[in-house]
Amino acid sequence: MARLQNKIAIITGAGSGMGEATALTFAQQGAKVVATDINTEAVEAVVARIKEEGGEAIAVSHNVASREDWENVYAQAIEAFGAVNILVNNAGISLATPFNEQTEAMWDKVYNINIDSVMLGMQLAIKHMEENGGSIVNISSTAALTGMAGAGAYTASKGAVSAITRAAAVDYGKKNIRVNAINPGYIVTPMSAPHMENPQYKAHFLNGIALPELGTAQNIADTVVFLASDEAAHISGINLAVDGGMTAK
Repeated sequence: MARLQNKIAIITGAGSGMGEATALTFAQQGAKVVATDINTEAVEAVVARIKEEGGEAIAVSHNVASREDWENVYAQAIEAFGAVNILVNNAGISLATPFNEQTEAMWDKVYNINIDSVMLGMQLAIKHMEENGGSIVNISSTAALTGMAGAGAYTASKGAVSAITRAAAVDYGKKNIRVNAINPGYIVTPMSAPHMENPQYKAHFLNGIALPELGTAQNIADTVVFLASDEAAHISGINLAVDGGMTAK
């Protein structure tokens, strides 16, 4: 039996990279997917692929920093599938700017997308999960565990994601709502590949991890499936590094 059979999952940032891999893998594991992204064309293409493979999914245009957009996502999820069992807060951005050069506008943009969106998504998820329980998986970063040079706002925002994950897990555990975070390390995606796969820089990234290869979006997707599934029924409040041993070095 598929690991997420008949679960209804909202996945943000599902138009590319880790979000795309997660949406496709969830559908393959039997979930009904509400795939959202600010890039409507990209997320519609992902949903088209899911349907071609025999899965069930809808695409929703979504600015994750907007409460109104979040309310629309949940309304469409309920209209299409009748419930929400899983939320994956994947959408995020990074602005690689030295800490002392970051403006308040840069800080606000990163925080709006990386942590305000998590709060908004979880508030509505909890409302829909209070009766029957559910699973929330937030995508944080190893930056929340170790720090990251040249991206102060990103590091701070991902630290907040990791902290709010623990807080929500404690607050809503008795309602059987599990809240966990994944902390990806060096993951090769269409956005990061030009740097991580560049021969000029690849050795640097490989030197930062213990394993012989950099991570893939599929590595993250598989971990999200586990934490969202009933296999992780007694796991809540963790920050799970999927980083090839980066934080062990």
